[in-house]
This record gives sequence, structure tokens and C-alpha cells, in this order.
Amino acid sequence: MGDIKNIFNRYPEAGRDNLIPILQDIQTAEGHLSKESIVKVGSFLNIPSSKIFGVATFYNQFRFQPVGKYHVQVCRGTACHVLGSVTVLQEIEKQLKVKAGDTTRDGLFSIEVVACIGACGLAPVISINGEFYAKVTSTSLALIIETYKNKEEE
Repeated sequence: MGDIKNIFNRYPEAGRDNLIPILQDIQTAEGHLSKESIVKVGSFLNIPSSKIFGVATFYNQFRFQPVGKYHVQVCRGTACHVLGSVTVLQEIEKQLKVKAGDTTRDGLFSIEVVACIGACGLAPVISINGEFYAKVTSTSLALIIETYKNKEEE
């Protein structure tokens, strides 16, 4: 939680208008917003934790659980949807045995559905830790996931 103190130091005269940037900074530093961090922000800004949680849950950019070592983002934008991203999502969930929004028990993989990755010409597209995979099919997806699993075995 030392990172949180450093973040607070960047906002010496913080008020309610700094809530979102502070939450963004904490998520960047810690990977997610924990209950403890929300309570600390509440104390720092003199805002009830319930209000902070309410604000944070309103925006889909905030996560409340840590992501896996390999964070899979599945695009659900229009082009990806039309070209089969529903099937891609279902296949990822089946292969990893977790639902979107969750992390595998071993902490290796997490799945996040995003509104648009901005790579419509590559649809359907997924991203794993920022690396894009284009025109994903059930077959190519199995190979992609296997590649990441093999990295762990080496």
C-alpha cells in the first residue's frame, strides 16, 4: 500500500474532482481496486467508501479483482461481433474454464470483454497483454492459448 501514499502525495489539495484520476492511478499501480484501497481513498478524500465504490462500479474501466499473468481481452465491437466474437468468447471461456471477468485458479489467465479494441480490420480480434491476434477462430485460439501455457512449462 506504499504506492497509495505516493499517489496521494501527487494530489496535495485533492477534492472530489480528483476521485477518478486517483482511482485510475491506484489501478495502474496495483492492477485493480481492492477494498482496502477504496477505504484509504475514502479517508483521504473524506468521502464514504460506499460512494467511491458506487462511482467505480459505474465506469467499466475499473477492476476489483487482480488480472491474470496473461490478460485476454475479447473485442465485442460491431465488426468483431458480426464476424463471430461471441463464439470466440465462448471458446476462450471453455478452454480456460472461467467466465469473462474472472481469473483462472492458477492466476495465469483472466478474461475481459471490451467494447472495442480499435482493430476492426482484424476482426474478430483478441489481445493478450497488449499483443493482438487477428481473425481468431476456434482452431487458432486453441493454438494461441497453448502457446501461453507452454511458456509456463518451460
